[in-house]
Amino acid sequence: MGDVVPEPSRSRRMLILVICCMSLFIVGLDNTIVNVALPAIERDLHAPVSGMQWTIDAYTLVLAGLLLLSGSTADRVGRRRTFQVGLVVFAIGSLLCGLAPSLGWLVAFRVLQAIGGSMLNPVAMSIVTNTFTDRRERARAIGVWGGVVGISIGLGPVVGGALIDSIGWRAIFWINVPVAVAALVLTAVFVPESRAPRPRRIDPVGQALVIVTLAALSYAIIEGPENGWRSPLTIGFALAAVAGLAGLIVYEPRRRDPLIDLRFFRSVPFSGASVIAISAFAAFGRFLFLNTLYLQDVRGLSPFHAGLCTLPIAAMTLVCGPLSGRLVGERGPRISLVVAGAAFTVSGLMLTRLTAGTPLLWILAAYTVFGLGAGMVNAPITNTAVSGMPLSQAGVAAAVASTSRQIGQSLGVAIAGSVLATGISGSLRESFASAGRAGWWITAAYGTVVLALGIITTGRWAKGTAERTAAHLSVEDTRIPVTS
Repeated sequence: MGDVVPEPSRSRRMLILVICCMSLFIVGLDNTIVNVALPAIERDLHAPVSGMQWTIDAYTLVLAGLLLLSGSTADRVGRRRTFQVGLVVFAIGSLLCGLAPSLGWLVAFRVLQAIGGSMLNPVAMSIVTNTFTDRRERARAIGVWGGVVGISIGLGPVVGGALIDSIGWRAIFWINVPVAVAALVLTAVFVPESRAPRPRRIDPVGQALVIVTLAALSYAIIEGPENGWRSPLTIGFALAAVAGLAGLIVYEPRRRDPLIDLRFFRSVPFSGASVIAISAFAAFGRFLFLNTLYLQDVRGLSPFHAGLCTLPIAAMTLVCGPLSGRLVGERGPRISLVVAGAAFTVSGLMLTRLTAGTPLLWILAAYTVFGLGAGMVNAPITNTAVSGMPLSQAGVAAAVASTSRQIGQSLGVAIAGSVLATGISGSLRESFASAGRAGWWITAAYGTVVLALGIITTGRWAKGTAERTAAHLSVEDTRIPVTS
């Protein structure tokens, strides 16, 4: 049986939300702060374009591969305990990243950092979901959560630029350590332990298939330009990714407690939220990667001034995150998703005109529009993922949404770098405009997907599938397992 704890007071619930948001802040900050450091890392560690991609994707791939395991583990062994372990591992990984002597060691320490990070956001969201049981109060809490995502994303380039200019790129990792330690202490004092009423079994085969699928796909995309798209190595990794995905589809329904409960995807809003998360964060990962190279390597801005250029994104996400949460709580997710999709599309189209001499005002306007989309999209994704699901599976449901975000960001960076590397002829400054244009069209396409699914998945028919799925999941599954 799960732990039964008394309902926390409102002030205690708010404090728990703040503590959980601290972990969200450092993970979100890390996602964007590393991007602005890529040119400095490139120079210091002599990293090629693919090396810069792996600096980002080594983290996001491991994070995506372990989020589901961390969510189900937290539901089994205790959410607070898992959260605390994650904070410790993330802090150690961050400290070691700042001490990395070479690109290989940096990538390895980023993997360690990601192992800790996988135990933070989905577990923290599960804690929040089980703390805020009232639907409207939960929606507002998730709105705050979305706002913190926006703040961390927006502040990352600015804080990172200041640290790089004053101390060096290694400081961007060390900044995580004191925040993680503070969150660790506060969690021990104020956050109650909780578990799922019916613990889920570990699924090692499913976990292995997820890692193989994501790693093989990313390797094929990142290394494709250098190895050749038709090389046996690239084709082999692409086929391994397809085989891993097929294995998941065939194997997971046969388990009593699968790593990925495919029944979740019978809900059209839940399935739509997953695809929207992948599309939105692919756009976001691509945006950060390309603009970091554009502002510093093409326009010649310092890391700090490049970070200042992204302040419109920070401002829009700060304002729109809580606004989106309130809209979702009072009006449902459609408005937020439609606005987000339209904003991503428009900003992508605006940036197709980017050259080395593009007026700064036009760039800032495009960044503002993109920030509107980034601020509006988080709350409806998270709310749709956890609403209607039994609280006993909150960790897994939240982890699916977080996994979708990380998969999207990984693919966004991988595809962006590969498209850019394929199109570059000569120096990056001379060929970025033509080589990067395809990337901005792809960003606009991601926005169109978000816009279309925002409409399709919020209608009456879609809501009906969500209600039927939630009712089905609330009844304990009595099937005889074929595979244990």
